[in-house]
Amino acid sequence: MILVTGATGNIGSALVRELHVCGAGPLKGFTRDASRATFPQEVEAVEGDFAVPESLEPALDGVRSLFLISRMGPDADILAAARRAGVEHVVLVSSITVQTHPHLGPASENLAVERLLKDSGMAWTILRPTQFASNALMWAASIRGGEAVRAPYADTGLPTIHPADIATVARVALIEPGHRERTYALTGPEPVTARQQVEAIAAALGRDVPFIEISRGEARAQMAAVFGEEAADAVLDITGGDVNSELLAVRDTVSRVTDSPGRPFRQWVEENLHIFR
Repeated sequence: MILVTGATGNIGSALVRELHVCGAGPLKGFTRDASRATFPQEVEAVEGDFAVPESLEPALDGVRSLFLISRMGPDADILAAARRAGVEHVVLVSSITVQTHPHLGPASENLAVERLLKDSGMAWTILRPTQFASNALMWAASIRGGEAVRAPYADTGLPTIHPADIATVARVALIEPGHRERTYALTGPEPVTARQQVEAIAAALGRDVPFIEISRGEARAQMAAVFGEEAADAVLDITGGDVNSELLAVRDTVSRVTDSPGRPFRQWVEENLHIFR
């Protein structure tokens, strides 16, 4: 049996659908509110909260493979619960910053979780994706309201990844042989700048969406109020303030693992256009 945590999120919901469609066998989706989950009928919705690791224990009953997103709760306790329950294989979503920006606080935290998993005695597969296409959702309210999108580093192009590509790699790693004890750095098929992302949304909407490039200082003040200063600085570094060739590299990992090309940003826009209308 497979347990997908974060099963109603951007990656988890896509993974649940893929596992169901391919007939992966008994499947559970872990979510904070099972009454709001819209899983296929054959998928068991189980309710719990990462902040309360003991709530995960009933969900782990009978589970042999686990999909887990790093740093959603006390990872040491979560992994210990998984091992006690008899989980044999964990597919962990970490971050590409572990290898591109190991000096940053969030990256070092992700690396610590990777090490916990490797030391757990369970088999592991680690996914290290770059920036998500779904990060563009932070502009949705402004675009719906006819306001300008304001962002720093307008012309720094990162190989943004469609969350469904992360899900597809996770699905392959969970059900096909040859992916245990492997670490995969995942990117989209091409670099795309913030300005190009807004242009793609505007083109799909069929109307102009104003874009204003702001300074790092302006962006930091807004982000720090929500995420804290350390997280704000880390995000600003990896989105343009401290990029390097390792971060900017376009990788073919998605196509090699899944035998399908990576989805471009414009496809994500088309699939989620209703959110921006």
